Amino acid sequence: MTSLAVLSVASEVYPLVKTGGLADVVAALPQALAAEDVPVCTLVPGYVAVLAALEDGAEVHRFADLYGGPARLLRGRAAGLDLMVLDAPHLYSRPGGPYQDPSGRDWPDNAWRFAALARAGAEVALGRAGAYVPDLVQAHDWQTGLLPAYLHAEGGPPTVMTAHNLAFQGIFPAPVFGTLGLPPSAWSIDGVEYYGSVGYLKAGIALADAVTTVSPSYAAEIRTAAGGMGLDGLLRKRGERLLGILNGIDTAVWDPETDTALPACYSAARPAGRTLSKVALQARLGLDVQPNALLYGVISRLTWQKGLDLLLEALPTLLGTGAQLAVLGTGEPALQAGFAAAAQAHPGRVGCVIGYDEKLAHLIQAGVDALLVPSRFEPCGLTQLCALRYGALPVVARVGGLADTVVDANEMAAAAGVGTGVLFAPPSRDMLEAALLRTARLWGDRELWRRLQRNAMRTDVSWKRPAARYAALFRDLLASRAA
Repeated sequence: MTSLAVLSVASEVYPLVKTGGLADVVAALPQALAAEDVPVCTLVPGYVAVLAALEDGAEVHRFADLYGGPARLLRGRAAGLDLMVLDAPHLYSRPGGPYQDPSGRDWPDNAWRFAALARAGAEVALGRAGAYVPDLVQAHDWQTGLLPAYLHAEGGPPTVMTAHNLAFQGIFPAPVFGTLGLPPSAWSIDGVEYYGSVGYLKAGIALADAVTTVSPSYAAEIRTAAGGMGLDGLLRKRGERLLGILNGIDTAVWDPETDTALPACYSAARPAGRTLSKVALQARLGLDVQPNALLYGVISRLTWQKGLDLLLEALPTLLGTGAQLAVLGTGEPALQAGFAAAAQAHPGRVGCVIGYDEKLAHLIQAGVDALLVPSRFEPCGLTQLCALRYGALPVVARVGGLADTVVDANEMAAAAGVGTGVLFAPPSRDMLEAALLRTARLWGDRELWRRLQRNAMRTDVSWKRPAARYAALFRDLLASRAA
C-alpha cells in the first residue's frame, strides 16, 4: 500500500482550541489515518493558545502581506500532531473565541481571517510554501470552504470538502468577493456566488473533487429541502461524489478503564466503578445522593438545534418518574436561564453548570445512567458515542448520526439482546416524553438495563472503520486524477 500525504485544514483542533466536535475530529482522524499509511499534516490558525503549545516550530514560508499584515507558516508538533500553523497576529492574536469577540459577536473580519487560512492552505498544496507538498487536501467546514475554490482556479492536488454542520455556511456580502484574489469566473452559480452573496461552504461543496459529511443518514437528509439548508439542489447534483462517513471518537481520550477524571475506573466486565462516579457527580452538582435514582445527563450546546427547549418542556415528565437531571453546557441565553431556573426550582433533582468543563464532561458520561440528545437535526454527534463507550445509554432523536449509531432497545431488539439505547421520532415534546417513560420502564428491569449497558460499552465507536473509508476515498480520487 502506497503512502499518501494529506494536508488537513481546519479552524480548530483539540485540545488546543475547541468550540465543538469539529476540533475532536480534526485531532483524532489523523491518528487513525496513520494506521492506513496516510500521514496527515494539519494546518490551523495561529491563535494564542496554538502558538503557545507549538513545539520546535520552524518557519517554512513567509507572506509579506496576508489580508492586512505580514504572516508566517510555522511547522512543528503539538498534542501529538504534525501541525502547520498560520502565524498572522493581525488576524488571530486577540481575546475572545475563534469566531466571536468576548461579547459573543462575530468578528467583523471573519471573511478575511478564514480566507487567509484557505489561501495559506492553497500555497502549501501548490508547492509554494517549502518542501512539503501533499498528495491531497481535506478542508473542514465553511472556514476552509475557499480552499477548493483557490485550487480549482490554480490547479493542484485533489480536494475533499468535509461539511460537519450545514447550519454554519460562512455567507458574506458580495463586495467581499473582490478582495479574495479569485478569478472573475469564480463569481457564478457554479462557484462562490450564493444568492447574490459569497458562500464559503457553498464554494467548497461546488468545487471540491468530493464532499463528505459525518454520517450516512445526514448525507441523505441534506439532499432534501427540509435538511439541506438551501444547499440541497447542489448536494443532489454532486451525486456519488457526496458521501456520508460516520465519525468516531478518540478511544484513548475516552476510555473508562484509564480515565483520570473519574474517582474509579471501570469496564464492561467490571462496572462497579460507575456507582462511585454517579455518587461523585450527584455530590458535585448538588443532587440528592441516590444511587438507585435514574440519573440523566446533558452535555451540549444549549441551542434550538439540540432540542433542549423540548427537554425543558418535558421536565415535569422526567421528574415525575423519580429521575434526576445533570446539565453541562452553554448557548442561547433563554435556554441557559431555563436550566438554571429548573435547578433552582428543583434542588436535589436538577443540577446545572453553565459553561464547559472537560473533566466534568467525563464525570457526567461515567456517572449518569442515560444521556439525552433530543436534537432536531444532528450531523453525527460525538457525545452519544462517548456515552456508549462509558455505559450511559443514549436517549436520542432518530435523526442524522444519532440514528446511525444507537440501536433502539424496542421490545424485539431487547429480546434479541441487541439494543444500546432509546430512539424517538419525530423530535417533539410528546415523543420525548414517551421516550422518557420508556427509559424509566427499562431502568425498572435492572437485569435488562445491565445487558443494554454491556452492549453499549462493547460497541466499536473508534475511528478504525471511518479512517479506512477515508483512506479508500483519498486513494480513489488520486487514481481518478491519474487516469
